[in-house]
Amino acid sequence: MNLTFTSIDNMPMIEPGDDLVALAFDRLADMGERLEDDDVLVFAQKIISKAENRYLDLATVEPTEEAIRIAQEIDKDPRKVQAILNESNEIVRQAPGLLIVEQKRGFVQANAGIDQSNIKPRDGNLDDLCLLLPLDPDASAHKIHSEIASRYGCKVGVIINDSLGRAWRMGTLGLAIGVAGFTALEDYVGQRDIYERELLVTQVAAADEMAAAASLVMGQTTERTPVVLVRGYQPQEPADPALRGVAPLLRPRSMDLFR
Repeated sequence: MNLTFTSIDNMPMIEPGDDLVALAFDRLADMGERLEDDDVLVFAQKIISKAENRYLDLATVEPTEEAIRIAQEIDKDPRKVQAILNESNEIVRQAPGLLIVEQKRGFVQANAGIDQSNIKPRDGNLDDLCLLLPLDPDASAHKIHSEIASRYGCKVGVIINDSLGRAWRMGTLGLAIGVAGFTALEDYVGQRDIYERELLVTQVAAADEMAAAASLVMGQTTERTPVVLVRGYQPQEPADPALRGVAPLLRPRSMDLFR
């Protein structure tokens, strides 16, 4: 397999309601490129959230007694704590300045994915404006996947990635939070290795591996390259609806040894 990861250059700053598919295709054309069947497009979560107007002004948030108590324990803005609680199923861990939670879509991450970096301030207020994760990242990925097929006749995979921390390593890693058009988790259980031993547990998080590589291409600061074209993977759509989207990548609670 020969994979290439190419940043789509000169994407504009995204505003609510922007057509991300058209913008990505226009920028590809400017680069002398075009999508081909079996390509994969990786979109940074931030531009999906911006296009879907997932902004939150903390000035509109009224913290509950629980949020105020937790905020005092971890030295954090109680309005931010309340916003995190509103986007979460449960608190997994807490420490000064940090809440690790299970976000509503099942992702275990810091602060429910609520972010304030690379967001244009409104009315000069840089501290109160936040960006939430998409309501349903799989649905967002599926919408892009369907629009590309209907408008341009291309069969491509789509990943929405986000930067998440990891329990046992330093640094963040790009991971898939939305997937459409291919199997996010490749299951090799029952197949044979090169010495004919049966594989008993081998599953490959293909969507996460591409999301991580694409995140490296995107950068984290001032690069402004939130869309990456992956070529050479040849994604396959799963026949079983239960295997579609990001759900197969999420470890069931019954198998989680760390909570």
